[in-house]
Amino acid sequence: MIKHFSVLYVGNIELDNVGTEGTPSDERTYANEDLIQSFRSSEEIAKLMDKLGFYALWMAEHHFQKEGYECIPNIPLLSVHLAKMTKTLKFGCAFNIVPMWHPLRLAEDYATADILTKGRVIFGVGRGYHSREVETFGFPVIDNQANRELFEEQIEIIQKAFNSERFSHAGKHYTIPQDVEYRGYPLKEITLVPRPINLPVETWQPIVSGNSIEFMARNGFKGIVSLTGEKLVEQVFRKCMDSFSTYGRDVKLGGDLALGIGFYISDTQDKAIQKLRPYHDERYKWFAPFGFVRYTDEKGRPWGTPGAPARRPSLEDGVAQKAWICGPSDRLLEFLRDIEEQYPGLEHIILHWPEGMPRNMFMDQLKVFAKDVMPHFNNSKRI
Repeated sequence: MIKHFSVLYVGNIELDNVGTEGTPSDERTYANEDLIQSFRSSEEIAKLMDKLGFYALWMAEHHFQKEGYECIPNIPLLSVHLAKMTKTLKFGCAFNIVPMWHPLRLAEDYATADILTKGRVIFGVGRGYHSREVETFGFPVIDNQANRELFEEQIEIIQKAFNSERFSHAGKHYTIPQDVEYRGYPLKEITLVPRPINLPVETWQPIVSGNSIEFMARNGFKGIVSLTGEKLVEQVFRKCMDSFSTYGRDVKLGGDLALGIGFYISDTQDKAIQKLRPYHDERYKWFAPFGFVRYTDEKGRPWGTPGAPARRPSLEDGVAQKAWICGPSDRLLEFLRDIEEQYPGLEHIILHWPEGMPRNMFMDQLKVFAKDVMPHFNNSKRI
């Protein structure tokens, strides 16, 4: 049953001239004083979510984005800051892009955040998709197999570091520790200092395709499926349940998963669509070229595969696919009740902050959601 409501904020600033006919994504360039808006927005949304009883603010790690869409480079660092301004809200890493880190530095940073926030940071790992980011840091992402190989070795190291008093590692990319003499003795093992105090570390990973599910299940990770058409959601959720079972994790359908949706609440669906459209369209101006249109056609074929659509989606497409829910609060409540019935193991819903939507506009939406929707579910505060 649904218990926890969260928000995904990828770090966008308040973009100007948004929408299909607005400024082309590649032509957006903002000054530093504009790009740092993401930190103020993080503060304001975190304080509001804490007051309203939301579960977690999930944030994305990205680099070099003068365009203003994703402007948070270090989630654990920002999470420690936000935890000092809030009481119970958790902060999710969606996601630490592991190939851009040395795995031991990421493990140290997360452990430090875990200790300083008393367990309020949720660990999340991803492989990355921006070539400008990952390749600039000197690591592969265009070569998908090389990226996956590096990522999987890094995860092995991070898990050893989290869970072992002392450890070593010998792999293709890393030898830890190096074969050196230290203070007169041969160095054979090292200890992560500090280690997390909340063990085992709850770890989440994005599910973009079915290829990551076996790895996620084998490592005991949980998964996030976001802004995805209902047919693909069902396929992924069933594959996850089967794979979890293979590795000894007995969960109901939807268990150990989170579903991310877009939404806008207004008197009617037409009014909601009209209000949301420019921000929805701005999102896909930026994200569609990366392949982030996770819809199916009437035959169940994913968009972009032979015979299925390969275009930028309209908001009407998203509403039809039940990835974006628009209309009165009762419509959103009905959707969530249907999701509960379909996926009895699902506990987490993540609400997407549409790229470019002004901070105050989205915060007003959260207030309505918290007042009209959240009280109908377990573990939600009444406003």
